[in-house]
Amino acid sequence: MSWNMSRKRQLLILFSFSIGGLYLQSNLLQIPQCVCGNCHHSNDPWFSTRFNTSYHPLMTRNTSVVSAETFQWWKRLQNTRSGWEEYKKVVDEIFQMIPDKEMYRDAALERCRVCSVVGNSGNLINSHYGPMIDDGDFVLRINRGPTKGFEQDVGNKTTHRIIYPESAIDIDNSTHMVFFAFKMVDLKWLVSLFKQQNKLVKKTIKANMSLVMVASPRFMKYVHHQWLQKHGRYPSTGFMTLIMALHICDKVRVFGFGADKNGNWNHYFERIPPAYRTGIHGGNFEYDTLKELQKRNKLELYG
Repeated sequence: MSWNMSRKRQLLILFSFSIGGLYLQSNLLQIPQCVCGNCHHSNDPWFSTRFNTSYHPLMTRNTSVVSAETFQWWKRLQNTRSGWEEYKKVVDEIFQMIPDKEMYRDAALERCRVCSVVGNSGNLINSHYGPMIDDGDFVLRINRGPTKGFEQDVGNKTTHRIIYPESAIDIDNSTHMVFFAFKMVDLKWLVSLFKQQNKLVKKTIKANMSLVMVASPRFMKYVHHQWLQKHGRYPSTGFMTLIMALHICDKVRVFGFGADKNGNWNHYFERIPPAYRTGIHGGNFEYDTLKELQKRNKLELYG
């Protein structure tokens, strides 16, 4: 009798473990698994209070319509008297010349798009990061950072060149120009660029009109308020590019950001004055945020 009871007890325990195992396996299968290994939609409170997919980086004609609060914030970057009607008119002109469609809204668990975000820090010298940078699906280069002569350290692939008028350079026919407008005259410069009647700035450039994209003022304000907690007057182009990469890619690798190990700010392609500072941008807060993102495995930081 005792043997039978013991045997029954063993069978009952085994059955319970089997049912429990099946239940656990079933629940694990229901947990979203990202191909890239680390979903942006994690339960990390620090990240989730900052990252908001409703703020898309790129503007369309429809999404150019921003709230009065956002428009006033954007206007204060430039100290201009230009009003909403003028802004709307210029934006309408822009989207008569460049594509008016939503881009990079194809996020899915099975997608693994890798972004290489390439800054201009002197830390890139002798880094030999070139092959790793070029391995990205998207390679986003900021402002004037060249590749010719620096291929071993910075690679030679560019899919997106992030610029504003003062940092503009010629862009090859297969590269997207991602345009950050900090003032009304920037938007007008973009119009005049393709009308070949540029009298607003000294420089005109070559770019493929069908590959031009314009950053949204709404996105710029979102980065400043939610990510930078209003540090600095407005975000740097580099930091906005970094957050843009988090929105359009599933894995982000960051190269060439910050000062060197001695605290000096230099570019890999030129020397800049020793007194250089991050100016109107909250440079230290931006870099601390970058390090926090690395700590939380939201990006990979390479010098």
